[in-house]
Parts: sequence; C-alpha cells; structure tokens
Amino acid sequence: MTSGSRTRATMADLAKAAGVSPMTVSNCFKHPHKVQESTRKKVLETAAAIGYVPNLIASSLASGNSRMIAALVPSLRNSNYANTLKGLGDYLHTRGYELLLAETDHAEREEKVLQSLLGRRPAGIVLTSGQQHSQRSLELINHSGVPVVETWHDAQPHLDMAVGFSLFDAARDIATMMVRKGLRHIGWAGHDKPESARYLQRQRGFQKAMEEAGLRSDLVFLVPESAGFAGGRLAMEALLAKEPQLQGLCCVSDVVAAGALFDCMRRGWRVPERFSVAGYGDYEIAAEVPPGLTTVNTNGAEIGRTAGEMLLQKIETGRVDAVTRRVPYQIVIRHSL
Repeated sequence: MTSGSRTRATMADLAKAAGVSPMTVSNCFKHPHKVQESTRKKVLETAAAIGYVPNLIASSLASGNSRMIAALVPSLRNSNYANTLKGLGDYLHTRGYELLLAETDHAEREEKVLQSLLGRRPAGIVLTSGQQHSQRSLELINHSGVPVVETWHDAQPHLDMAVGFSLFDAARDIATMMVRKGLRHIGWAGHDKPESARYLQRQRGFQKAMEEAGLRSDLVFLVPESAGFAGGRLAMEALLAKEPQLQGLCCVSDVVAAGALFDCMRRGWRVPERFSVAGYGDYEIAAEVPPGLTTVNTNGAEIGRTAGEMLLQKIETGRVDAVTRRVPYQIVIRHSL
C-alpha cells in the first residue's frame, strides 16, 4: 500500500508486514491464548501501524461463530453491576471475545434489546437475575439456542446457567450481626421497586433475622433508587417517626447507608454509640465515609469472571461442568456497627 491510500489493509497484508502466517494473525484476534505473547504483541503493533482492523462481523457470518457476548444490566448506576461487567469484560478480552453492553431497566426495554441483539448473533448472553422477563423475551431466548448465564443468582429455577449467591442469606447474616451487637430496634431502608426480586430477597432476609430474634420486622421504609444518598435521610426520618427508639438501620446499598451516616452527622449522633448503620455492596465510599461502613462485599468482579468462564465453556465445548456456581460474599466489619 502507498502512503495516503484509502485501500483497506487485509489479513494477508498484516501477515506479510509482521512476518507471520495468516493463521497466526487470525489466532491473534480470535484465539489470543493460542499465540505467544511476544508474537501477539508484534502482530497488534503492526496492525496499528498499517491500519488493519479485523472484520469480525464478516468472519462470524462466514463461520457461524460470533465473538461477541451481550450483557444486559438493569442499571449502570449500581457499582455491583459495574464490577461484574469489569470482571466479565476483562476475562472475555483474554479469550478474544468482545463485550456488548445494554441497560434494560424494565421488561419492555429488555424485550426490544434482545430482539436487536439476537439479530447480531451473539455467542452468549449475560443477564441479571431478579429482572422480570416478558413472555416474548423468554421465547426469544429459548428459541435462539444461545447460551445464557444469569448473574447474582445461584439456585433453580434459571433459564440456562447461573452464578452468584443467596441475597436472602447475605441480608439475614448482616442483620443478625446487628442483633448480636445488642440492638433491639432496627429498621430496613430498601428501594421501592416491587418488580425487583433482588431487593425483595434482601428485605425478606432482614425480616427473617428480626423474626428469629423475636424483634419487630415491620420497621421497613422503601425509597426511590434515584434518591441516592438522600435515601438514607428519608428512611431515618420515616422510621424514627414510626419507632422513636430506633437504634440502627440495615440498608439495601452502601449509598443509602452513607446517606444515613451523613444524617447522623447532621443530628450530632455518635456512630455506633448512638446509632448503628450497615450497608451492602462494599462500594469505595464504604471504606472512606466516617467512621467506616460495615457492609457486605459481593465479589461482583468474580461473579462476572465466573459468568464468562461458564459461557465460554458452553460455547466452545457444548457443555458446562456445573449449571450453577456460587461465588461467596463476605461481611466486611468496620466501625459503623
């Protein structure tokens, strides 16, 4: 090619320029784990120099195999999902697959996205458990034959495969910890999304812990997910009006929990001496907000990586060692409890 030419560089051009075979070039983009790192680096650097871009769509149409994995998440505001996507994307990249992301915050949106994505022939799909699926979405998934992993879920029933942990158990465990600290008047600050099984499972886990301890399980207040940090203040105001002796708050997320800590500061309440707060998610703010938030670390990145492993095993071998896999959560103890 001459300088300034608008002719697209071909695989043969790249192979010649890099001094390797066309098969090696192909493997660098499709199966990078099969190529020595030094060779792959040389090929990629040469590709950048000559402007070579692989036509992955044409390749997938010719072979019937796509290198694209589609991930659908209900919200991009949630750090748990961001970590999951990071773990998934990093793993797929090492195996020569690419991640296509879509936000589907309700069933109708999910159905439209699935129709569009399946037309692009993805190799696999990652969904978020707890999201309500329309009947049409279920039909599209079942008829496509595309492998599917549901994340944040580790039990039957599931569409195909699942990875995660029990949201119920995680909430019950941290609420039980509050009880064991001697608290007797504990509230739950949740989100007002009745269609979300994820939030409902956590609320039920909290309530089960209260019932097992013989305590009130009705101290529940649900705030809009969009309220952000203000959700903690709103929950405290509502629950203190309902129970003036309120001693602690168990929260659906670290964002809501941080908002409750901010409200304690405004009130001049010492934490945890006057009031205790527990969160969920172990977001970055949990370690930074005074006095340090006790919370549930959900291992989102590991859930994403495991989902990628399961999908690629199913895609490349037609089977999977286990259709459900558990990634354990940990309770991170700081000074808010």
